[in-house]
Amino acid sequence: MVRDLKKQAEDNSGYSAKNITVLEGLEAVRRRPGMYIGSTGPTGLHHLIWEVVDNAIDEAMAGFCDEVTITLLPDHKVEVRDNGRGIPVDIHPTQKISALEIVMTILHAGGKFGDGGYKISGGLHGVGASVVNALSTDAKAEVHREGQIWVQEYKIGKPQGKVKAIGKCKDTGTTITFRPDDSIFETIDFEWKIIVDHLRQYAYLSKGVKIILKDRRSAEEKTVDVTAIPYPDPTYQFFFEGGIASFVRYLNQHKEIKNENIFYVEKEAEDVKVELALQYSEDYSESLFAFTNNIHNPDGGTHVQGFRTALTRCLNTYARNKNFLKEKDANLTGEDVREGLNVVISIKLREPQFEGQTKSKLGNTEAKTAVETVMNEQFAIFLEENPKDGENIINKCLLASRARNAAKIARDAILRKGALEGFTLPGKLADCSSRDATISELYIVEGDSAGGSAKQGRDREFQAILPLRGKVLNVERARIDKILGNNELKSLIIAMGTNFGEQFDITKLRYHRIILMTDADVDGAHIRTLLLTFFYRHFPQLIAGGHVYIAQPPLFSVKVGKDIKYAFTEEERDVIISEITAKKADKADAKKKAEKVEKVETENANGEVDEASELEMLDIGGVKVNVQRYKGLGEMNPEQLWTTTMDPKNRIMKLVAVEDAEIANETFEILMGDEVEPRKKFIQTQAKNVKNLDI
Repeated sequence: MVRDLKKQAEDNSGYSAKNITVLEGLEAVRRRPGMYIGSTGPTGLHHLIWEVVDNAIDEAMAGFCDEVTITLLPDHKVEVRDNGRGIPVDIHPTQKISALEIVMTILHAGGKFGDGGYKISGGLHGVGASVVNALSTDAKAEVHREGQIWVQEYKIGKPQGKVKAIGKCKDTGTTITFRPDDSIFETIDFEWKIIVDHLRQYAYLSKGVKIILKDRRSAEEKTVDVTAIPYPDPTYQFFFEGGIASFVRYLNQHKEIKNENIFYVEKEAEDVKVELALQYSEDYSESLFAFTNNIHNPDGGTHVQGFRTALTRCLNTYARNKNFLKEKDANLTGEDVREGLNVVISIKLREPQFEGQTKSKLGNTEAKTAVETVMNEQFAIFLEENPKDGENIINKCLLASRARNAAKIARDAILRKGALEGFTLPGKLADCSSRDATISELYIVEGDSAGGSAKQGRDREFQAILPLRGKVLNVERARIDKILGNNELKSLIIAMGTNFGEQFDITKLRYHRIILMTDADVDGAHIRTLLLTFFYRHFPQLIAGGHVYIAQPPLFSVKVGKDIKYAFTEEERDVIISEITAKKADKADAKKKAEKVEKVETENANGEVDEASELEMLDIGGVKVNVQRYKGLGEMNPEQLWTTTMDPKNRIMKLVAVEDAEIANETFEILMGDEVEPRKKFIQTQAKNVKNLDI
């Protein structure tokens, strides 16, 4: 005991009050930017714009602003202007400095805490403008208020002088200009399409507010994106009088709809303003977007609970009153009435309570009561006033109910205990020996050939291999019973261990990394897209939890004698060739003496001959260089596959993430849905961006 106390004293001797660091002002933001904006990558960079725009939209929600202009300027600067009241500039009674300086330089300061500033706002923590200021090399605030133009400039969050009046004006409003700090962010290049898509959503949620986006950047700074309409037109305007009803119409533009009339309601209950729009389509999945004070809540919350309760009750009452459901029939379930549902819920309340800084889930109990009350009353009226729409909706729900009952038999037979017992795992799964899910990986591999290489090359301790034969089912338009009847998908579901549908349990996940490893050709890309559709539609929790990855096998091997290096792009291949032959020939000589390209036969791990490989034989200054283009994973021997694609020390993997559910949902519908025209247009638009296309 004495020795333990002595050791403890020695350990503590270097840790005292002098080791405690107190960060002054905005320094905490610069030290830990991820705590305030999520990341220092592209997502965090664009979050700076959203923080400033949020403040302008708060003015609009308060009824003092009807126009917001965002301008991308040269040298990576952004200007956000609103025609609201303007940030107050008078001297604060306790801080003894201008209120504008407080808002721009002090965390947790703003007009959203006490009374009289904002009844409703999206930013509640008072960190928006000050965080943007802290993470910018240069910033400027210009306020038009009370007939005067007030200005203050900042560098790395620090004022470069006091707030001062520089002239007269007749309008009101606030203009914030900032340049992100390139020493903090991975990139400070703003992407036009990301901004366009986000601002469109703002406009849908802010009925009657005009949002203008201008691009005044230099040609070098512009990231041209042909899918962003009408880029490269430098000005784009959003204005939706229909609000979220227009949003639902936009979401359904590529779908076959069931009710011609969109249900829309805007009403106040329990001091909560409820705005809601819904429309059914022929889809099998639900598309729901929930917002509180214009903040997206991807994990739902009490407002979503209230809506779902009321929706199920209303449709069951209507179905029984109109004799669609007989006395002996069971009620429609929540799952039945949500199939094919496309809904946007937007509520505004004074004191929202979110779970965490990310505001992903709402917790206010009054929100549930308000949405449930409004929905019960108004949706019942809608069904009575639109009997044709009501009949189509009920028939859609009844069809879903019958399919659910049929699928339940198949699901129970397949998954009742299969996901939990080792002996029921699919026979073609080469499982790993570890039972620690946190370190275990499941490689989903295309074909038996690549599967053979992967099984021989893997680390059996923590890497499992599941080869899939052929192209899996496109689940975008498939019901559950058909999905569970597909042998490849059934094997995958059982291997993952989470069960399926309502029985899904993420705590039973047997592998915390699920890695899609397909060939680098058109077929491989197609299979990968089919698998991503499967995960996005039926296992979104795995994507949200960061469990789904895409393996990146090399495209080329460059061999000189016994020395071999791997390249993942054509540019990387050229660099490797230049480095290897630098002593023998310059780049110009290398181009002159490239001799021939020929087909060679290689044997895969199963001993099968594969003629798809391309081998480029180069003679550069007397040095023989072999450049092989890999068409499939099966062309690599087990050692090569391990070294390049499966070894955690060397491999490159892409994490599958969904930053914008609306855009992802639309993309999957276009690529995997029944409608041909949208897919044709998408392909034509994106054709110029395709690299390494095998024709």
